[in-house]
Amino acid sequence: MNSAASEPALIGIDWGTSSLRAFLIGSRGEVLDSVCSGQGIMHVEDRDFDAVFHGLIEPWAEMKNLPVIASGMITSRNGWVETPYVNVPSGAEDLANALVPFETTDGVTVRFVTGMTTEHGGAPDVMRGEETQIVGASAMGMGDGVFVMPGTHSKWITVSDGRIEDYATFMTGEVFGALRSHTILGTLMVDAPFNEDGFHQGVESGLVSGANLLHELFHVRTLPLFGRISEEMVADYLSGMLIGAEIRAATAGQTANATVTIVGRDDLADRYGIALEVAGLESRRAPDNIVARGHFLIAKSAGLLS
Repeated sequence: MNSAASEPALIGIDWGTSSLRAFLIGSRGEVLDSVCSGQGIMHVEDRDFDAVFHGLIEPWAEMKNLPVIASGMITSRNGWVETPYVNVPSGAEDLANALVPFETTDGVTVRFVTGMTTEHGGAPDVMRGEETQIVGASAMGMGDGVFVMPGTHSKWITVSDGRIEDYATFMTGEVFGALRSHTILGTLMVDAPFNEDGFHQGVESGLVSGANLLHELFHVRTLPLFGRISEEMVADYLSGMLIGAEIRAATAGQTANATVTIVGRDDLADRYGIALEVAGLESRRAPDNIVARGHFLIAKSAGLLS
């Protein structure tokens, strides 16, 4: 723990599908300590979320009277406590007003951050956890604008006046995995280091494919078949094509000089940075641990911090 920092004021839990992180947060919103686990909601034996929670915060047992806020897929139907959704536009105060309290077996009150929903074309869109990260990014000076959160289901989020105005989900990562593993497109792919040239070519194709994407996808098969790209390029070509198509759809109507904020620090976030550059768009990275800052701001708005 950083002894030069402020006193502990809050425990924040970011509990997703495949991973789990907890933060001991100071009275100025900084992270004093953190622990992580691979026990995302799909990896909790017998769905004993209560036991996992108490094991996770054991290092801070002497601080059990601190308020606790949890966000992410832990509030989904497959999680610990299913919470309702708030509608866009919404911000920290709306999420604070919708917190769902729950008492654990040891008498600890956990307040769950509800998810957020919007609707496009007569169908709903949902997210759980990303809203808390965006609140944190806004609190750390990232301001208004467009945010992208790369992942299995990527989110493109528009923020205005510190509130989430709208967002859209793209199943890019899941589609890539399915096409690579379960279709003929994967038969000419080989495991290889990231091939930036192949990725660039794929992004360029995806950016112009538009409604022709289903036809263009077959080129992932024919280009290596005719020696136009090497087998080491194929997987990255497909990745680039799908990300390029996503960027085209997500940024339609955006001003040419808009800066896209990338939320993420892994190699997938790196790919989005490259693809946005190919598309002629500026990008920047959100700081680490923005979800903890989101927990802090929501708790402050809820009056949980003294």
